[in-house]
This record gives sequence, C-alpha cells and structure tokens, in this order.
Amino acid sequence: MISLPTPQQLRYLLALADHGHFGRAAAACAVTQSTLSAGIIALERQLDATLLERGATKRPIFTPLGLEVVERARQAMAALEAVAETATAARDPLSGSLRLGVIPTIGPFLLPRLMPTLRQAFPRLRLWLREDQTERLLAQLAVGRLDLLLLALPCTCGEAETLAFAPDPFLAALPAGHRLAALDAVPIAALAAERLLLLEDGHCLREHALDACGLPRAAIPAEEGFAATSLHTLVQMVASGLGVTLVPRLAVAGGVLAGAAVEVRPVLGQDPASPAPGRSLALAWRPRSPRAGEFRDLAQAIAAAVHGG
Repeated sequence: MISLPTPQQLRYLLALADHGHFGRAAAACAVTQSTLSAGIIALERQLDATLLERGATKRPIFTPLGLEVVERARQAMAALEAVAETATAARDPLSGSLRLGVIPTIGPFLLPRLMPTLRQAFPRLRLWLREDQTERLLAQLAVGRLDLLLLALPCTCGEAETLAFAPDPFLAALPAGHRLAALDAVPIAALAAERLLLLEDGHCLREHALDACGLPRAAIPAEEGFAATSLHTLVQMVASGLGVTLVPRLAVAGGVLAGAAVEVRPVLGQDPASPAPGRSLALAWRPRSPRAGEFRDLAQAIAAAVHGG
C-alpha cells in the first residue's frame, strides 16, 4: 500500500509555496519554523523525492517536481475541504467562513448595502473579502484560495460555474453641458463617435464597454490617451472634459458620480428591440462544488440588495 502524505504536510508545503518564506509560512500555519521545515523534509522522505533545492539562498526554490507536487497538493486539499463543506452545508447552510472575491467595478458600489443584508439574513456566515481583477480572481478560485466570486458577465470563466442574477445596464457619462446631454437617451453609435474613455487593460468593464460600442480593442490606441485605474478616476476624467464613457447603473446608484460635474443618460443599443447595452452581475464557483445550492440561495439575497438599492 502506498504511504500517503498527511493533510498537515500538504498544508506546510502549500504555505511555503504561497508565502515564499519559511518564517512567514510557519507563522501562517501557527507552528515554529523548525516544525514546518521538519514536516517538509518528512514529506520528501515519504515521497522519496526532492521538492526543494538546497543551496546558499534562504528563499525556497522548488524543483520542477516540487512545483508539480504543489499543484497536486492544492487539488488534494480542495477535495478534502469539499468533504467537510458537504457535511457543513447539509447541517447548517450558509454558515461558517466564505472567501468571496469581488471585482473593483462591483465591490465599492454593492458591498456597503449588501453586507448589512447578509448579516441579517445569514448571521452565522463570516465573509472574507478579496478585491481584484477578474482573471486573477478566477485563478485563485481554481486553486481553492477563494470559494465564490462576484463578477460581471460576459466573462471567459474557464471551468467555473456561473449564475447571472441581475442585469446592470450601462449609462452614458457625459461632461456637464455636453451636446449629447440634450437627448433623453443616447444611441450607442453616437458614443462610439466620441472620444471614449476606458479603464486600463485587465478590467472586464473595458471589454464590456468596447463590445457595447461595437469597437475592437485596437480602436483606443494607448498612445492617444490615458486609461483609468478605477471608475472614480474615470468619472473625474469625464468631468474634466477629456471624453465620454459608459458607467454601470450599479456604480451610479452607489454614488460614483458624487461631486462630479457629469451627467448620465440611458443608452440605446444598435437594435431598439434588444435590451439596453450592459453587463450581468453574476456569481461563479468551482464546478461540482458541494456548496452550489448555498451559492444559488446567496444569489437571490444579493439580487434583492441590488434591486433594493
């Protein structure tokens, strides 16, 4: 019979891979550095394999085999956690810790009114939040560092399961007194003819805005303008008369325009019969997660907070 690594050994290995430092990895595992080092040495002996290079550097350097074992260890720990999550979900749904990733164009505008709602509806749920761009959040979800994501569709989400729970139409954001502000609603083609300001590469809202306007990525050359790092910065650029942009209705309801000399108008799509251009708010989780039923219930609570805002 094959001698299997223990969960504790795998935790030590993953902590070292994540922190890149023996002392910080030991602190994260609440053990001494010597205990962590001994655990990894024991794992190498058990596997009869060299996982770390031993040399003059104090920084841990993983061998090619060590890197592969780290990824296998992530999968194994995720599977073990799923066993415990299955029992917890059946015993006490929507309780305990939940590591939620959220994108920057949603978090600041939804979380202030969502958190009180969730505390009241699910008092035993403890949310740990991480804000980052979609691609990085999906990577952390895949390896088990996050349990659930709050993001926007359309999205290249890989194998993750997604559930859209609320539309989030775009509004045209215009400098005060702009000629298009005289319209009750702005045709998307009229915006495409203006200088369109966007978030920097990596933000999904940039792609959503370009798609809504029917513009390719190359339509906004980097050397011809600046890209904002946040919606608040984007709004201030519009207020300064540098151009126009599209902002999600969620962000406007969340106060992104506060104090800015910016006017907003609904946007009309290319086809008047089709829905207004926009995005969809959604949750994403690992395929076959034992907590999928809980996440669907949570989506309903979040949708209620969106519609009530």
